[in-house]
Amino acid sequence: MADLMKTPVHALHQKLGAKMVPFAGYEMPVQYPAGVMSEHLHTRSAAGWFDVSHMGQVVLSGPGADAALEALVPVDVIDLPEGRQRYGLFTGQGGGILDDLMITRKEDHLYLVVNAARKAHDIAHLRAHMPPDVTVVERSDRALFALQGPGAEAALAELLPGVHEMRFMDHREAEWQGETLWISRSGYTGEDGFEISVPDMLAMKLAETLLAQEGVAPVGLGARDSLRLEAGLCLYGHDIDETTSPVEAGLTWAIGKVRRAGGARAGGFPGADRILEELADGTERRRVGLSPEGRAPMREGTAIFDSAEGGNRVGTVTSGGYGPSVGAPIAMAYLPAGATPGDTYWGEVRGRRLPAKVAQLPFHRTSYKR
Repeated sequence: MADLMKTPVHALHQKLGAKMVPFAGYEMPVQYPAGVMSEHLHTRSAAGWFDVSHMGQVVLSGPGADAALEALVPVDVIDLPEGRQRYGLFTGQGGGILDDLMITRKEDHLYLVVNAARKAHDIAHLRAHMPPDVTVVERSDRALFALQGPGAEAALAELLPGVHEMRFMDHREAEWQGETLWISRSGYTGEDGFEISVPDMLAMKLAETLLAQEGVAPVGLGARDSLRLEAGLCLYGHDIDETTSPVEAGLTWAIGKVRRAGGARAGGFPGADRILEELADGTERRRVGLSPEGRAPMREGTAIFDSAEGGNRVGTVTSGGYGPSVGAPIAMAYLPAGATPGDTYWGEVRGRRLPAKVAQLPFHRTSYKR
């Protein structure tokens, strides 16, 4: 743990009694004394505060930055309006996913948030492919918090009254305590909420002020994972990676019409041949939800078979556990493309094959403010 990096509010986690664990090169809170179940349900009913400062924050600036980025992602970046955010994917030449990210257009630059475990890879990838007049700057001088849940707007509005005007995927800047906060109405829990980028020097004060608001409680990585699983959201390195395509992963909604066959800027991104072909003709496998019967969870790596005995191994669980809001085990897996909700498969848990039905995603209804 001594060699791990620490976020600017590390001392606050210790003060709050967090259990700290290694994660993506950082020492991060997996849970607080309330426990994962309580933190999960609190986020669904009130507001959870998350320290996500380990994520990478990157600024692209210079003429043609949007076109240069669009050449690396199957996303419409050029037409992204100022003050709006969009989900994106870095794809490889083979059509696999190198990482997923959030893309925001600001007044004179693009602001990206990338996964902590892929931060170094993504920044090197960008620098290798940007033209000389586009600069890539990691904003390692800023912390990043998420405030999620039905009480998030009221809590943040106590500090910044204008946030109630924002809608899902809006982005704006706001002054607080003499510094500029970057605020997006987004998150990774399936709940309404915000992500807030704050200069390191002000991070502790902002965190303490948010936690002092009525209904706001700290939430660790454990509940963050169960919340995103209930929302049917992918975690890089688990549900998506360089071997999975956006079509297999069920992320085709992120591929803009202008980037598809027949669009004004069709293709032109790494792996376009495979991805456009899969959009047209389908794939052999796809990501689905699974609802295991009984109480035993089917965790990542669980083998999935097409029969209770014998038969063929047809897939593997990529994320799985207990869904506190659902009140039952839930999982995601890659199964043959013909698998439809209600179909039964069997997961091998401790040497026994247990039934699981294909389920519609998400497991828990999302509540974004549209």
